[in-house]
Amino acid sequence: MPDGIKADLPSAAHIIADRIDREGPIPLGDYMAIANDHYYASKDPLGEEGDFVTAPEISQMFGEIIGIWLADLWLRKGSPKQCHYVELGPGRGTLAYDALRSLRKFGCSPAVHLVETSPILKAKQAELHPDATWHADIDSLPTDGPLLIVANEFFDALPVEQFVATSSGWRRQMVARDRSKFIAVPSSETAAEQIGDSMSGFPEGTILERSPVSVEWAGNLANRLAKQGGTLLIIDYGYERPGTGSTLQAVKDHLPISPFDSPGTSDLTAHVDFHTLANIARTRLLAVHGPTEQGQWLKSLGIDQRAEALIAASPRQADNIRSAHQRLTHADEMGCLFRVMAATAIDWPEPEGFSYGEE
Repeated sequence: MPDGIKADLPSAAHIIADRIDREGPIPLGDYMAIANDHYYASKDPLGEEGDFVTAPEISQMFGEIIGIWLADLWLRKGSPKQCHYVELGPGRGTLAYDALRSLRKFGCSPAVHLVETSPILKAKQAELHPDATWHADIDSLPTDGPLLIVANEFFDALPVEQFVATSSGWRRQMVARDRSKFIAVPSSETAAEQIGDSMSGFPEGTILERSPVSVEWAGNLANRLAKQGGTLLIIDYGYERPGTGSTLQAVKDHLPISPFDSPGTSDLTAHVDFHTLANIARTRLLAVHGPTEQGQWLKSLGIDQRAEALIAASPRQADNIRSAHQRLTHADEMGCLFRVMAATAIDWPEPEGFSYGEE
């Protein structure tokens, strides 16, 4: 058996090490997929006791605002009876719980569909949504009505591929072993065909990042909306114009670590390419709105007023409510880092909240 990496690291690292030993260096996207599949299947990563906190866990206001946003679209579309709430990577089910509570106040009680593969998180979701239907992917989603799709911090966890400029041209970024460590190395074969002739002249060491898996998900979701109607709401951190550089990162116990340190025990993510996702939606003749900043979007939809109402109802919780409001909206916290983008079927109304972020 090779050196200590297989004996000392968790099973995701064992799988990766075994494959590298058999095949040689593997693509970065494969490394990320194996690591995250194991990570989400083996633990609940959310909350103060986990590795990171998402917006729905910070405050009920986040999910409530999303529910109001969906309800407004649904009402202005004429309140279609056969309607489905779909959430991709729904965590503990907290966002869906708060959003559906708001939706029902407006008379919208859609069937609930949760796209999730983690058995641990599915069990948590079932506590809040015992009547939900679970799906491993979107292929089994219903086809008999509009879809109200929410993807909060979903696309950032999908695998990315990287290409690096070298003295001998573009090379695909691979993951290899250096004794007991994993390291990134350029492939020995050229990646010119994947990059294209227009991407010449970049300095050595330049990294281009792409996510074919995200492209596939976005295309399949857009096809569904084009046929069935509805909307896709994406909330994530990312960029609005193509650029260069690696955005791959890892978080463990709320602290950043190397993405190549103990795969399968930390949350591996990369920034979302909103520009590409928007273009995919447009090719399916969907209307794209945003991206805009999360803080501005939430404020335009009434989070300030909702916070004051909660404080009035629970004065003893005032400090906690104000702190949560700041985390969600302030420019130095989640307010500017996170972006919000929506894609709607062409015959659906224009959604609220994007007057500051239209392209």
